[in-house]
Amino acid sequence: MTDSLAASYAFCRDLHRTYGRTYYLATRLLPAWKRPYVHALYGFTRYTDDIVDRLERAGAVTDRTAALHWWTARFTAALDGVPVHHPVLPAVLDTIAVFRLDRADFTAFLRSMELDLSVTEYATYDDLLTYMEGSAAAIGTMMLPILGAPDLAAAREPARQLGLAFQLTNFIRDVGEDLDRGRIYLPLKDLAEFGVTPGELAAKQATRPVRELIAFEIDRAREHYAKAAPGIPLLERSSQPCVRTAYRAYGAILDEVVRSGYDVFRRRATVPAVRKLGMVVSSLLTPAGRPVRGLPGEPH
Repeated sequence: MTDSLAASYAFCRDLHRTYGRTYYLATRLLPAWKRPYVHALYGFTRYTDDIVDRLERAGAVTDRTAALHWWTARFTAALDGVPVHHPVLPAVLDTIAVFRLDRADFTAFLRSMELDLSVTEYATYDDLLTYMEGSAAAIGTMMLPILGAPDLAAAREPARQLGLAFQLTNFIRDVGEDLDRGRIYLPLKDLAEFGVTPGELAAKQATRPVRELIAFEIDRAREHYAKAAPGIPLLERSSQPCVRTAYRAYGAILDEVVRSGYDVFRRRATVPAVRKLGMVVSSLLTPAGRPVRGLPGEPH
């Protein structure tokens, strides 16, 4: 490995460790040789997402568009063999080459990031799924060749579903933060069905209709977790503790929302460190191939 490539992997690892702590913890359970490749994918997606979010916080809409298009062009050029210098790109390009990752997943991801430049709400869940196809499901399928599975085709749909489950979990947890950014990721049709207007949601009051709305979205997320669970035993033995831990840790966020009485405004739902440690130990002790039992977000 060249010095520049090693530095790129280290840069991505630092991004992962700093901004994706739950995911980073789970990644520590992978064989050491696999971890840098996961860090590289995280670094690429995090860096891209930050282009949109950071400039959005600064109120620079035009700059966001220009910056994302510039980054997309550099990434595409690098994929085509054009020498491009950037701290993230050597690691992600090497990862794509080593595992022959599908470029269509990266195209879908970048397309969803472009939606974030102009779309601030989604009318229906199908509309939101179109966005999540690139921002979440594609990341699941990017990861799959690194995690490995004897039958990649059988594990593909569960991997997609796990990506969707994780992102919907984030949307539920971060309703208040997204509102501060002028965004509503919960479908407007769902709001209307529970008698909640966007303005009422923006008031950040955990009224009974709002709590019922959040409970409904948790049930929807649980459906994705249920579809993802059968894929974990299909993975390579060495990857199963990592994904079991991630599944449990993200799912536990929903447990915390339920424990709060579906109030996503009073405090950010976080999983205590001691509980995460228990998940790590439990995942390491779970025999490979054992089905995942129980679903997150069940009422207490």
